[in-house]
Amino acid sequence: MSMKKYLKILTLVVFAAILIWTFVFLYRKSRPVEERYDIVIPRTATIEKKTVATGKVEPRDEVLIKPQIPGIISAVYKEAGQKVRTGEVIALIKVIPEMGTLNAAESRVNVAKINAEQSKQDYDRSNELFQSGVISKEEYEKARTQYNQSKEELQNAQDNLEIVRDGISSRSAQYSNTQIRSTIDGMILDVPIKVGNSVIQSNNFNDGTTVASVANMNDMIFKGKIDETEVGRLHEGMPITLSVGALQEKKFGARLEYISPKGTEENGTVFFEIKAAASIPDSVFVRAGYSANAEIILDSRKDVLSIPESSVEFSGDSTFVYLLKDSISKPPVFKRHAVKVGLSDGINIQVLSGLNSKDKVRGNKIIANK
Repeated sequence: MSMKKYLKILTLVVFAAILIWTFVFLYRKSRPVEERYDIVIPRTATIEKKTVATGKVEPRDEVLIKPQIPGIISAVYKEAGQKVRTGEVIALIKVIPEMGTLNAAESRVNVAKINAEQSKQDYDRSNELFQSGVISKEEYEKARTQYNQSKEELQNAQDNLEIVRDGISSRSAQYSNTQIRSTIDGMILDVPIKVGNSVIQSNNFNDGTTVASVANMNDMIFKGKIDETEVGRLHEGMPITLSVGALQEKKFGARLEYISPKGTEENGTVFFEIKAAASIPDSVFVRAGYSANAEIILDSRKDVLSIPESSVEFSGDSTFVYLLKDSISKPPVFKRHAVKVGLSDGINIQVLSGLNSKDKVRGNKIIANK
């Protein structure tokens, strides 16, 4: 057989194969598609309508520790993460005295010394005269009182000089303003100052320099926001489930204790702030500022008849399902049937009437060839 005749026969065979495949493909495409459905049986379940608020977990009270006098930090004894007790020293301030005030304090000490020496001489003289019976007891007691007053004034002047110069006096060292102490029991969250930093005290014109922030980490709250469309269903005392993503989605209980009376608008939507007291076990350490989701159950129906919401047909104010009437025929026969539904959780929906636990309802469609 010549090569030319062989190629001709091969071409005809290929053409015939393509033609047959085309007819087969068109035939399969033209076949009617059978509509098949899942069969759903109503079951008893608990339907809960929930909402989720996003926010963070933080201490209920965070206290900012500020100095009572201006100066320079000379020592820092604590760092973030350490626990402190009330009155425990966090840092030490070195006072930088103002020269005019320092000179006035030194002058006061000098004057007090002169007065004290003069009062002592008067007292010694009065004491000798009193012992000799020259002066009365009244005059002697006046001289003694004057001497005691001059000694006290000298001590006060010396204390004032020490306070102006050093920020502390020897008689009141335990109450020194140079020692910055914690005002509560808790954990130090932050120490934003370093040795050598200048600090000022709080006054009418300035908040003062924060030396440390301390909080009780055993009293944590969830602080978040919720949409205005759902805030009307909330009330104080509602149980909440917190999910903290940083702790591998661990869940903690909480109880709603605050709903803001005023909303704030964000991107065209009004949100209301909520706060919930968190119940966190002692074995779990939750850091301040962890992001968390609060799952709130707005409504609940326990042990009610339910079906998947996808199997319900909504038509205006009416709802329908398709009951299985004949499962033998191909395809199965379904009948449209009116039902009354209740609460939905977005997946399942409560059936109030129209179905029982023995009915079979058409579910989602499954498309397959015959």
